[in-house]
Amino acid sequence: MSTSADFAEANGGTLAFTGDLSLARIGNLPDRLQDYSGEVSRIDLSQVERIDTVGAWVIHRFAKARGASVEGLGPDAQHLLEQVAAAERPLALPDKPQAPFNRVLGEIGDAVVVAGRTLYGLLGFMGATVIAFWNVVRSPHRFRFNATVQRFEVVGVSALGIIGLMSFLIGIVIAQQGAVQLREFGAEIFTINLLGRITLRELGVLMTAIMVAGRSGSAFAAQLGTMKLTEEIDAMRTIGVSPMEALVLPRTIAVICMMPLLAFYSSLIGIIGGGLLCWITLDIPPVTFVQKLREVVPMTDLWVCLIKAPVFGAVIAIAGCFQGMQVEGDAEQVGRRTTTAVVQAIFLVIVIDAFFAVFFERIGWL
Repeated sequence: MSTSADFAEANGGTLAFTGDLSLARIGNLPDRLQDYSGEVSRIDLSQVERIDTVGAWVIHRFAKARGASVEGLGPDAQHLLEQVAAAERPLALPDKPQAPFNRVLGEIGDAVVVAGRTLYGLLGFMGATVIAFWNVVRSPHRFRFNATVQRFEVVGVSALGIIGLMSFLIGIVIAQQGAVQLREFGAEIFTINLLGRITLRELGVLMTAIMVAGRSGSAFAAQLGTMKLTEEIDAMRTIGVSPMEALVLPRTIAVICMMPLLAFYSSLIGIIGGGLLCWITLDIPPVTFVQKLREVVPMTDLWVCLIKAPVFGAVIAIAGCFQGMQVEGDAEQVGRRTTTAVVQAIFLVIVIDAFFAVFFERIGWL
């Protein structure tokens, strides 16, 4: 049977331990070591019969406190002592709670830094897309025609149904709300002015951009993010295929080309929905509605719609592809980056739309 742990002084400041340095047999050894006042420069464990994690911890703490070296252990016991020493780390205390003002100020600062880095990354990614486009122009055989056409179908044709339904209902809502307010002044006929101009100039292209960001922008981020996670993009680079030319460029070209068509289609369906409500509610026949619409809606409104649409499309495609290419680590990143792509695209579209509003007002396209 193993004897209880004990220690005794030896020559030259050596403290020799004997017995069983395990939890069952260690007894009051920690208290005795704490009360020990002699000088210790070396700890001899050659006579120890057995040592476990508790015993190794006691020896390590005592040796660290006295600055003594530990000798006499076999390979397994020495490895145990090293593992115990490596596991000793200071306890991380929680930070003291900050004042509410300082916390809010810090969060605002962090958000500004993240926004700046994201904007910098977007600009760099846009530049890489332009370079890829220029390389394809110089070498047309590198253009992915089939992939681009397939994106035309996904971005454009497949979206006609949901965009048409959304625009039709929005046109009805605008006409109904406008008619209710204008009826108080006996000016229901001006509902056509309101519907035609706001739908063709703003709401048609803006709501289309939001819908495309939700459908295609999120899909781009999820697709590229999954490919990044499964190392397919790294494999493409390994075999000499540029991901910018093979993945990003077809998607960007498809959205830029389809956005003007979708925006015009959305505006047209919205006007048809509003015209239907004017016919039913205000007794304005379709012929009168179309004639009045041609009188009050200038051609510049159509040009405004068609100019803004491809810019919005480029922003949506680049934001979606950029966020997808940033995926790293695990599958959770795919969902997070997809959400970020949609929010980022919609935010940038609204900001750019505000700049366009000011710009067109300055040049007289009212």
